[in-house]
Amino acid sequence: LDAINRRGGVNGQNIELVSLDDKFDPKLAGENARQLIEERNVVALFLTRGTPHSQAIIPWLDKHGLALIGPSTGAMVLHQPVQRHVFNVRATYQREAEKAIAHLHSIGITRIALVHVDDSFGADGLAGARKGLEAAKLQPVALEKFDRAKPDFGPIIPKLVQSNAQAVMMIASGNHTADALKALRAAGSGAQVVTLSNNASGGFVKSLGDHARGVIVTQVFPYERSIAYPMVKEAQDLAREKGLNEVSPAMLEGFAAAKVLVEALRRAGPRPTREKVLSALDNLRKFDIGGLEVSFSPSDHTGLDFADLSIIGADGRFRR
Repeated sequence: LDAINRRGGVNGQNIELVSLDDKFDPKLAGENARQLIEERNVVALFLTRGTPHSQAIIPWLDKHGLALIGPSTGAMVLHQPVQRHVFNVRATYQREAEKAIAHLHSIGITRIALVHVDDSFGADGLAGARKGLEAAKLQPVALEKFDRAKPDFGPIIPKLVQSNAQAVMMIASGNHTADALKALRAAGSGAQVVTLSNNASGGFVKSLGDHARGVIVTQVFPYERSIAYPMVKEAQDLAREKGLNEVSPAMLEGFAAAKVLVEALRRAGPRPTREKVLSALDNLRKFDIGGLEVSFSPSDHTGLDFADLSIIGADGRFRR
């Protein structure tokens, strides 16, 4: 967005990004949306984080008729049934989980345990994992859930060890995944740990400490050091201008969403309104963001279906 503004903005206008902190509280996320829409009169909402948080915003979108672009969640509830005002710029958690299970099966791993947080996010990822297991004609050797507010892995870890799982898929936040992994290793298990793209950040790697190496993390954008994708090279160049040495998967997600936002504003014309931005997004077909094409239609607001796998290396970086 800074780079676009330096070049004169969109149709002669600078983009102003107004950010409010919801403290990861869905109720506050809804109130923030109300403020931005009714008091700040924003033309669109952008890059919200969290599933229940994004869901809390939808009633305000529907009431006032404006778009939410690029929510940073792969929850199926934001994809199907299609939400009129939500335009996703990433694959679903279900797609990620399904691909991860397929990969494990392809390398001969058949004893797979599933651990998920007991909320809508956990249930969503679990549905994708079950699809993958079904396709591989497998059953989980253990299936455990835990309370998000009061996680207790004490009773869960012995069951995972006893199941002799070769791999454990953790459908959970970064902190919960890190705690479970450390407990799993302390109990003597060397099982391969797999988690989803909500944990594709440097912060997650740091939280794992000495246990980071070898953890598989699904990704919804190309490898952040692969200049084979023009969007990656462009993001790298812009990051360097800002004094940043490298781009993270989370940064690529923001970059991709920003490119869609800018294109919607461009197509909305010199005096963009909520209605014009919404119309521009509805008619976005095969928009190339740099090696990946984003498309929306009345029956599909997913935008991208790209999913891949990475593994954390000894240097703490995600490797493909």
